[in-house]
Amino acid sequence: MSVARVILAGMTAKASGAKPCFKEIFTTAELAASGKSDTAIRTLVRRGSLVRIRRGVYASGTLARRCGEHTLRVAGALSLTMRGAVASHHSAAQLHGLDLLEGPGTQVTLTVPAGCGRAGRAEVRYYTAALPRRQVASKFGVPVTSVARTVVDLARVLEFRAGVVAADSALHQGLTSKEDLRAVLATCRRWPGIERAAEVVEFADGLTESPLESIARVVIRDTGLPPPQLQVWVGGDEVIGRADFYWPQYKTIVEVDGAKKFANPQRAIGQLRRDKMLTEAGFEVLHFSWYEITQMPEYVARSIRAAFERGLRRAS
Repeated sequence: MSVARVILAGMTAKASGAKPCFKEIFTTAELAASGKSDTAIRTLVRRGSLVRIRRGVYASGTLARRCGEHTLRVAGALSLTMRGAVASHHSAAQLHGLDLLEGPGTQVTLTVPAGCGRAGRAEVRYYTAALPRRQVASKFGVPVTSVARTVVDLARVLEFRAGVVAADSALHQGLTSKEDLRAVLATCRRWPGIERAAEVVEFADGLTESPLESIARVVIRDTGLPPPQLQVWVGGDEVIGRADFYWPQYKTIVEVDGAKKFANPQRAIGQLRRDKMLTEAGFEVLHFSWYEITQMPEYVARSIRAAFERGLRRAS
């Protein structure tokens, strides 16, 4: 019998308490109530049958091996918070597997309904807001805001481009839809940051494949460039490759390159060969790095406009 079942066998009051019930998350008090002494707890931790999440909170070893460290932190925080709290914002995004411009680090983010008790802990950030049942889901047995609610929450509290990164990721992975996002917006029309969230939702595009592409789209918008087509197959008489961004009226292609894109030498050689073929077919091809996109947006815009001009001259 697993250690979780052994512990649970002696714990009859846990499910009726005021705090959420997690079958494989235990507080020191709950372990003691099941007959486990401090020495026994230390032995279980040493054997790996229990994993200490934080002071006074433990997870079964099987749960710890099944989910990531942040999920354990969230479950530990919820086990010490009154019933009704759910993982939200950055923590919810982490549990759902959404891309983030900046991760949650060690801080856990929870949302609690108005009037719900909360414990004052520096490592937990609390938000107070309504939690309609249809906007609450479950991951690893942990209550969490739905993907659509998570995206809207992040878009309300983060800068525009960070909200777009999360929204694009959710749409690209097929975890939510524009309709779902708009439905959440309709339930919180008077909440702080809702206008920015609505702008993020309308701008978001599931064809975007990475955080860098999301940020590049925001740069293109903010510098007044026309919106490009995304993920378009291009070439001359035959298809040569797929472009991250393409402006057919200017025959201009833009690729954004993360650090991993050219980590493989063979892939880098293939990219150079592809660029040569596209140039010979009459396309303007530009590449921009993470640093250029995030730190030099005006340079990026000037380079694209210059490519537009060259593309027009080629066509005339």
